[in-house]
Amino acid sequence: MYETAFNQIERNLRAEEGIANELDYVEQISWVLFLKYLHELETERQDRAELEGGDYEPIIKDEYRWDQWAAPKKDGQFDHNAAKIGDDLIAFVDQELFPFLGSFRETATGPQTIEYKIGEVFTELRNKFRSGYILRDVLEVLDGLSFNTQAQRHELSELYETRIKRMGNAGRNGGEYYTPRPLIRAMIKVLDPKIGETIYDGAVGSAGFLCEAFEYMRTPDLTATEWETLQRKTFYGQEKKSLAYIIGIMNMVLHGIEAPNIVHTNSLNENVMEIQEKDRHDIILANPPFGGGERREVQQNFPIRTGETAYLFLQHFIRKLRAGGRAAVVIKNTFLSNTDNASVALRKELLEAANLHTILDCPQGTFQGAGVKTVVLFFEKEAPTQDIWIYQLDPGRNMGKTNPLNDNDLAEFVELQQTKADGPKSWTVARGDLDEETFDLSVKNPNAPEEAPLRSPEEIIEEILARDAETAQILKDIRGML
Repeated sequence: MYETAFNQIERNLRAEEGIANELDYVEQISWVLFLKYLHELETERQDRAELEGGDYEPIIKDEYRWDQWAAPKKDGQFDHNAAKIGDDLIAFVDQELFPFLGSFRETATGPQTIEYKIGEVFTELRNKFRSGYILRDVLEVLDGLSFNTQAQRHELSELYETRIKRMGNAGRNGGEYYTPRPLIRAMIKVLDPKIGETIYDGAVGSAGFLCEAFEYMRTPDLTATEWETLQRKTFYGQEKKSLAYIIGIMNMVLHGIEAPNIVHTNSLNENVMEIQEKDRHDIILANPPFGGGERREVQQNFPIRTGETAYLFLQHFIRKLRAGGRAAVVIKNTFLSNTDNASVALRKELLEAANLHTILDCPQGTFQGAGVKTVVLFFEKEAPTQDIWIYQLDPGRNMGKTNPLNDNDLAEFVELQQTKADGPKSWTVARGDLDEETFDLSVKNPNAPEEAPLRSPEEIIEEILARDAETAQILKDIRGML
C-alpha cells in the first residue's frame, strides 16, 4: 500500500516545476509526511487519554490541524467543498501554516521537545510546491495512509530510507546522505551498545547510525524506564546542513524516536580542548564528510590543523569519547598511508590516545556515488594501541547499484572480530612493528598469494618477437595451402 502511494506521489511531483531533483523530492515529501505522522501521533495520544479518563492538549490546534486544512472531513468522508486548492492552498501553506509552525521554536519549553523540533523543521524548510493542485493530490494520497501500528511505521520508515538512498546517489557525494545500512549494522554489532549508554554522531546526516542503533537496542523485553531512557537519553547528534538536519529528524521520528536529540550546528566549531566530561559519550558512530576545506578559524579549534574535514572530525570524536568508550568511524583509506604532516600526526595521536583495535578495509564501490575507498576505524578510549586486527572485506563481486553491500557480506567480519582471529582475509599488526616516523597503517594482506614478479623490458620484447615469428610462420603455411 505504501509503495503504491509513494509511487503515485512521485508521478505527481514530476509535474511540479518547483521540485527539480531527488533532493527536492525528499525535502518536500518530508514536511508533508511529518505533519501527517504528527496528526496520527496526536490522535493516538488523544484516544489514549480519553480511555484513561484524562485530557490531552494537542500540539497543533485549530485550522492548522491536518484534518482541518489538509484533509477536512464531513461525516467521515473527504469534504471537497471545505478543502483548500490551487492558489488558496499555496497561500495558506506559505503565509499561515509555515509561520505558525515555525513559531514553535520560540514558544517551546526546551530544545529537546517535539514542539521545538516542529519549530526548527518549519523554520529551516520552505515550501517548494508552486501548484496547489499537485499539492492537493499529494495530500489526498498521504491522507489515505495509516501509521497506527508498529508494522505500518516500520514499512513507512523503510520506504523513507529508500528515498534517502536515492537522494544520496543523486548527489555528487553518495556518502553524504546515505551510508550503506549493512555496514552500519555491522559497526553497531561490533560495538554492541547497551541501555544506559549514550550514542553520538557529530556528522549525523540522515541519522542512519542513530536509527539503526535504536532498532538494535529496541527489544521486546524493555521496561518502561528503559524505554524512556532509550527515547530521551540515548541518541545525540549534530548536523551542519539544513536539509540533512531536517531529514535526520524526520528519519528518527519515523523510526519511533519522538523527540530526537539532534542539534543544528557545525560540530567543528567546538574547541576540542574545551570539551568537558559532561559533553562526552559512551559510543560514537559516524561517517564524517570527506574532503571539504574548513576555514582557518575552524582549524584553530584543533591541535592538528588541517583543511581536511574528516581529519578534524576524527580529532573531535577522539575527545568526545568517554573513558572506556567505544567508537566506529568511517574514513577514506588514504588516511592510513598519507605522508603529509597532518596525516602522520593524526595517526600518531589516534594510536597513543586510544586503542585502535580493528580496521575494516572496505572494497571499492561500497559507497555508491563516491569515488574513494574507505575503511572503518574501531577504537576504544582506554589505553594506547597494542595490536591492530585488520580485516579485508572481499564480497567476491564488483560492487555497484545492482550489487550493493548486504548483511551476508559482513557476517564473517562480525563473527571473526569477536576473537580477532587471523585468516585469509584477516591479520594482526603489532604496534611495535609500525614505522615510528610515519606510523603507516597501509592495508597489506600478508596472507594474499604472492604476485608473479614483473618481467624485464628485454623479456617482454623477446616474447613479442617470438610470437611475431610464430604468427609469420602460420601465415606462410596457410599461403602454401591456397
